[in-house]
Amino acid sequence: MNTLKMALASTIALSIAACSPEAATDDVATEDAMAVEEAAPGTIVDVAVGDDNFSTLVAAVTAAELGETLSGDGPFTVFAPTNDAFAKLPEGTVETLTTDDTETLGTILTYHVVAQAVDAASLIGAIEGAGEGGYEIPTVNGGTLTANVVDGAVVLTDAAGGTATVTATDVEASNGMIHVIDSVLMPQ
Repeated sequence: MNTLKMALASTIALSIAACSPEAATDDVATEDAMAVEEAAPGTIVDVAVGDDNFSTLVAAVTAAELGETLSGDGPFTVFAPTNDAFAKLPEGTVETLTTDDTETLGTILTYHVVAQAVDAASLIGAIEGAGEGGYEIPTVNGGTLTANVVDGAVVLTDAAGGTATVTATDVEASNGMIHVIDSVLMPQ
């Protein structure tokens, strides 16, 4: 009889423990962790592929065989030109670069990439700290961009003197950050 009472008491205790708020909290925490994992952004390439405004950029990254690199661990910051930015280039430029001159294309694309994650607040802080000459940003292709704030917007100046305005910031990816720009930047 004592054994039966002991088994019954143990079963009741386990049942109560399983239904306790702590157990429910554990289940909720597990579900929340799974939801965050599912909602986490993909790599920079995944984010670009998922946005129709970057279809030309995605085609260029593919042609230059940079997809695997930009899907790597990073962290990276990409100043990502939109389709409209690529459309500003002289007619036939994108087609020539993506089919006949992928080496130059790769140089141009890596000029838009920084080998660290830089959010908008950090970039603006660096620009303000640099003074009137602007903040020089080293890119992964070895060139530099100069960043300034003009009329409240971050403007990047390339080696050729061309400019691009940052139109959207802090698009998060699992391996870095994307800032959207309105023009394609050109290295020297």
